[in-house]
Amino acid sequence: MPTIYDVAKLSGLSKTTVSRVINNHSYVSEEKKNLVLKAMKELNYTPNPSARKLRGQVTTTIGVIVPRIVNPFFSYLVDSIEQVAYKNGYHVLIFQSNEDKEKELVFLNLLKTKQVDGIIMTSIENDWSIIEPFTESGPILLCNEYVNNANVPIVRLDQYKGAYIGVKHLLEKGHRKIGYCTGGLFAEEGKDKDRNQGYQKALQEAGIEPDPKWIFVNQHSIEDGKQVVKKILSMEDRPTAIFTGSDEIAGGMMIEAKECGLKIPNDLAIIGFDDQPLAQMLDPKLTTIRQPIDQMGIKAMETLIDMLNDSEVKVETFELPIELVVRSST
Repeated sequence: MPTIYDVAKLSGLSKTTVSRVINNHSYVSEEKKNLVLKAMKELNYTPNPSARKLRGQVTTTIGVIVPRIVNPFFSYLVDSIEQVAYKNGYHVLIFQSNEDKEKELVFLNLLKTKQVDGIIMTSIENDWSIIEPFTESGPILLCNEYVNNANVPIVRLDQYKGAYIGVKHLLEKGHRKIGYCTGGLFAEEGKDKDRNQGYQKALQEAGIEPDPKWIFVNQHSIEDGKQVVKKILSMEDRPTAIFTGSDEIAGGMMIEAKECGLKIPNDLAIIGFDDQPLAQMLDPKLTTIRQPIDQMGIKAMETLIDMLNDSEVKVETFELPIELVVRSST
């Protein structure tokens, strides 16, 4: 019975290229595709995922770890991942960590027990030194969140730039008292460190020292955003603008601000992050940092498929573009 190696040999191409053609992967030239299809026809080679799965030669189940599936950002990200997976004959299982280190390890253990064949991590709760040993049991890819010392492919955005251009926009609008909402901690390392540094750099260039009272950590939801506004209103010295870590937080802030009689952006300017559909549904429409969520999911799943088909895939970091979308909330 012919194998994928026979197809590669006859076509004169690599096993990785043959795998990409079989899995309808993009970025394969028509010339190479025709060579592979011709070789498959001559050898009478037909890929059979079910049979190869039983022989341990192919994988069909992908795990995707998200912190909160109710966050629309991760819903859209998983949607794009699943669509690419399905087109290529893979199934997707979604695991919600709720930012819990122990839950994350439980899900990673499914890679050891072969209940999933590869994992895409869209958030990271444990140190990389704890996660790394799991890569011996199967491919792991980091998407959205990342660590600098990870020896696996990474699909990411320039979060530093996102925060920097957002705060610069507020400065250009004349604001000097700029608050900040982060989903992590305001620390030099760990979650959201790049955004923290982008926020600080923009203020530093303007000769402004961040005010600790205006920095709100561990903010994630619409309700969190509402609570931030209540805290701001209780202050004698208030920020006039807020850079937030998500459109959800920004949306919650806008809802509460309007209920409390504040005018946006005159009394409080607000910037979100993600550019979810919510951003254009709010009144006024939300200025935000646009992340190419679909592209991120597509690239993550295509890269993981390459890893499943070729254990020697080059470890690369793929950085996708990010941009400021100016609307009426600033």
